[in-house]
Amino acid sequence: MVNFGFQINEGRTINLDIDRAPLGELEEAVGSFRSCIRCGSCTATCSAAQFTDFNIRKIHTMFRAGLYNGLAETLKPCMLCGKCTLVCPRGVNLRALVINLRKILKEKDL
Repeated sequence: MVNFGFQINEGRTINLDIDRAPLGELEEAVGSFRSCIRCGSCTATCSAAQFTDFNIRKIHTMFRAGLYNGLAETLKPCMLCGKCTLVCPRGVNLRALVINLRKILKEKDL
């Protein structure tokens, strides 16, 4: 058989057995979190993202998916300047989101 250099990757599945309590806790603390449309405006204007690999959109997606490993370390570059909150078209309070994310990850030891 001829090898064309392609490979079949394992399918991506959604794991429904993960602990969803942290997500509910975050949605309760920051109500505007539910209205996020993941447009990426926050990441585009982020000062920390210009100099590091910080990506609030990626963090948001990882947290929703229940991928908590290393998330606390990923949040460290955020300077809580609030530029992301100013440009958000849906009015998500991202400063409060980051603060509460840090708090939840520390409390749950995730």
